[in-house]
Amino acid sequence: MSDFDFLAGTWDVHNRYLLKRLAGCDDWEEFPGRTVASRHFDGNASFDEVHFPTRGYNGLTVRFRDPETGLWSIYWASSRNGSLDPVPVVGRWEGDVGTFYSDEVWEGTPIRCRFVWTRIDDTHARWEQAFSTDGEQTWETNWVMEFTRV
Repeated sequence: MSDFDFLAGTWDVHNRYLLKRLAGCDDWEEFPGRTVASRHFDGNASFDEVHFPTRGYNGLTVRFRDPETGLWSIYWASSRNGSLDPVPVVGRWEGDVGTFYSDEVWEGTPIRCRFVWTRIDDTHARWEQAFSTDGEQTWETNWVMEFTRV
């Protein structure tokens, strides 16, 4: 089985989204989602679309595994702007945890972005996004998705 094969199928997603990032905010918004994921290229690619019914938009994730390095590149797109983010998060799986990083700019501030995927069991998974502005000394988690297989 390839790293993201577990994600293939349909999932209900409970989202927790930090209302203001990098601002010392403790206020979270919670909202539902539904994800449909598929595997491609013999498990070396993974696509999913997530629908956020209460937020009025969809997201699309495209993941590719480099067969030589084993590194995954993960790209995000949103129906709000209709474009693929130009910078992927890149990383790998160790056991049931995948960790992926990128260097980006959030509202004018250079950041290190981290995605952490966790395979919990056959019917549950977790994804979280965090930002660091101090060279990975501290992280602010700003989005958590809890997946339950439909």
